[in-house]
Amino acid sequence: MSKIAVALAGLLTLAGCASVEVSDYAAEKPELDLSRYFNGTLDADGMFQDRSGKVVKRFHVVIEASWKGPVGTLDERFTYSDGSTQRRVWTVTKLDANHYSGRADDVVGEASGEARGNALRWKYVMALPVDGKVYNVDFDDWMFLMDDRVMLNRSVMSKFGFRLGEVSLSFRKRE
Repeated sequence: MSKIAVALAGLLTLAGCASVEVSDYAAEKPELDLSRYFNGTLDADGMFQDRSGKVVKRFHVVIEASWKGPVGTLDERFTYSDGSTQRRVWTVTKLDANHYSGRADDVVGEASGEARGNALRWKYVMALPVDGKVYNVDFDDWMFLMDDRVMLNRSVMSKFGFRLGEVSLSFRKRE
């Protein structure tokens, strides 16, 4: 193999290791303020895709959100394409201008989030029941505020560093 090919392979390997940081979006508008966006009633539609990209589950969520000072409650009610339902209640705390923590019954420990510009990165471990067993799965959520009403969310699910699939959501604030 030529020296150029080796150098190019090395550069491609390094580029694959680079990661996006929340601070990369600091100048993006509109600026995301969780307490302003997640306040009132929101609707979200989403889907789960397995690691091959196949859509495994679709769902609709109605979220009732409110804040008292730095603490917000997001009451999420899911209806899945197979007719099943689920409820998750998040308690989110604003720690400082850019950092948040969160808890929910099926979240292991505490979620951590950082917001800059129009973006929020939210990381947590969720206890997911699958075929009678419960697995702790890592979630890496990225949310992007598109305008005053719409936010897009992409979550990568992994276990032991292996990608299991993705969840995609579109949130809409009711007027």
